[in-house]
Amino acid sequence: MSHVTTHVLDAALGRPAAGVPVRLEAAADADRTAWRTVAEGTTDGDGRIGDLGPERLAAGHHRITFDTASYFGSTGQRGFYPEVSIVFDLAEEDAHYHVPLLLSPFAYSTYRGS
Repeated sequence: MSHVTTHVLDAALGRPAAGVPVRLEAAADADRTAWRTVAEGTTDGDGRIGDLGPERLAAGHHRITFDTASYFGSTGQRGFYPEVSIVFDLAEEDAHYHVPLLLSPFAYSTYRGS
């Protein structure tokens, strides 16, 4: 299993958000002014990416960016947020990190899942 996984749900349509392009990055410097791409993927029919990134990542700041404009366009919705970036601190190198996104055209939320 990947060190980091994600799941996107479309709250407006009441279903998983399939086909969302996602990029996982690691901070390239301490100030988080530059980022290095670690992995890319697209959510499946259940809105999940179970194999996003490697099995192990070094501790530090990471970022997941969701291309929501692409997704909204494919579903005929017009969204306010063209992308959503979630920066998180991967502190436990042995722990699994699940970073889900609950999405609608004018709002989003996230949490650390299991």
